Amino acid sequence: MDDKQIVALFFERSESAIEELAQKYGRLCYHVAKGILASHEEAEECVNDTYLKVWESIPPTRPVQLSAFVTRITRNLSLDRMDQLTSEKRKALPLVIDELAEAIPEVSGDLTDTLALKSALNGFLRMLDVTARKVFLGRYYYCLSVQELSHRYSLGKSHVKVLLHRARLQLKEHLEKEGIVL
Repeated sequence: MDDKQIVALFFERSESAIEELAQKYGRLCYHVAKGILASHEEAEECVNDTYLKVWESIPPTRPVQLSAFVTRITRNLSLDRMDQLTSEKRKALPLVIDELAEAIPEVSGDLTDTLALKSALNGFLRMLDVTARKVFLGRYYYCLSVQELSHRYSLGKSHVKVLLHRARLQLKEHLEKEGIVL
């Protein structure tokens, strides 16, 4: 079915319009969304949102080139979703910093202090077993939530919380041994 026929179906408010649109441009929309979001689930959701947005836009809009119209909507929805996802990460940052505040001292800005802390942190990370290191870095470097870590490493949420708590205590102890105190 060509683009003019698909647009005509939208103007008739025929539900087959979405089916035809999905058949003709679904893979293209998915490719655009996946390229931006890098997640299969998020890309699928954006493609479905695209179909809804097209349904709401036609009529009154009569796109000249349906492929460009549809991919622009997919791109904009994907970029909005990316902003939303990164915004959630930015909101998590203060919580992550507060958790670590009990174990890591504030750095004065002196290069020597900063390098000493960096060296001590690297030594601490080498001490941890692989799972604890992954969970620690996931939480405090990548700002992943406990739930995300639990899912990613197939651990219970309580297990992740315990690993993080123990790691913070060990970190504080390690820093004190290295002469870095709160």
